[in-house]
Amino acid sequence: MKHQFSVKAAWQTIRSWLLIFLGCSIMGAAFVLFINPYNFVPGGVYGLAVVLHNIFPSIQVGTFGYMFDIPLMIAAVLIFGGKFGARTIVAAAYTPGFMNLLTTMVYPSREAVESLDPALLLGGNLNLSNDLMMAGLLGSILIGVGVGIVVRQQATTGGTDIVAMLLNKYCGIKFSSGVFYADGFVVLAGLLVIGFGLFVGEPDPSGWLLTIYSLLIIYASSRMLAYVLDGASYDKLLFIITDNHEELKRFILEDLERSATYIRARGMYTDAEREMIFLVISRKEVRQVQQKIKQFDPRAFLVVTDAYDTYGEGFKPFPDDDALQAE
Repeated sequence: MKHQFSVKAAWQTIRSWLLIFLGCSIMGAAFVLFINPYNFVPGGVYGLAVVLHNIFPSIQVGTFGYMFDIPLMIAAVLIFGGKFGARTIVAAAYTPGFMNLLTTMVYPSREAVESLDPALLLGGNLNLSNDLMMAGLLGSILIGVGVGIVVRQQATTGGTDIVAMLLNKYCGIKFSSGVFYADGFVVLAGLLVIGFGLFVGEPDPSGWLLTIYSLLIIYASSRMLAYVLDGASYDKLLFIITDNHEELKRFILEDLERSATYIRARGMYTDAEREMIFLVISRKEVRQVQQKIKQFDPRAFLVVTDAYDTYGEGFKPFPDDDALQAE
């Protein structure tokens, strides 16, 4: 029994580390393929690195990532503890190196790496210069998925993820919202350097457009991050008032194999007391319940609304004390 437990624990540890590397790789690929070539500045350390690469093109985006991540990693170790710090250090150390390696692989020369010209990316086979919306959408989805995978393992890719976790820990700000707020400040730097030409001489005529795209990327990636962390809302909350409780009760308990709660209610117009059924079901079961209510009591009153977080038996387990609040 102890041997089985140790094997299971070892596999869970290995799986967690593999997912961290996978998430970091997905995020790094998003920047190299869909963000950096188009001068998007979607906040964070790597968004700021894109800005600085425009000023110092001989230094790769990933290298700038190392420069900013080191002090933030030290803060993560001191504040979030050794285990979390170790995961953060590995993730934050791996990501910039992976980005630099992938960049040299997808561009044909050193000059191309400095220019990050999308026409030279993979021999021009992934040039989305004429479809910036598609590039931004793909980049934001991959960033959200990658960061979400890493954060689910109680780690972070570094950068403003750490800032967002500090805001979540000490200020109660939702993690995805913290990422959105912190990254917004980085976009301003991109607007000044790329849009207005500060430190680079000539402004990019499409600087304002790139800034708008960058803000959209931040928002879309934060929504995808929240989806990866908490999932979609698949549960529905039903309030039912009916005169045929016994038939509906039998249907809920036997057919749906669920339970419900009676809530004492009083009609405002009639002043009569009645029992209202409080029921939480999956989204796919709503139609079935509607049809049964119509069959049992066509004069029944039904309200259906979203249940964004449902915890307990038959639904999600209660979160750990240190779990991040994405939404």
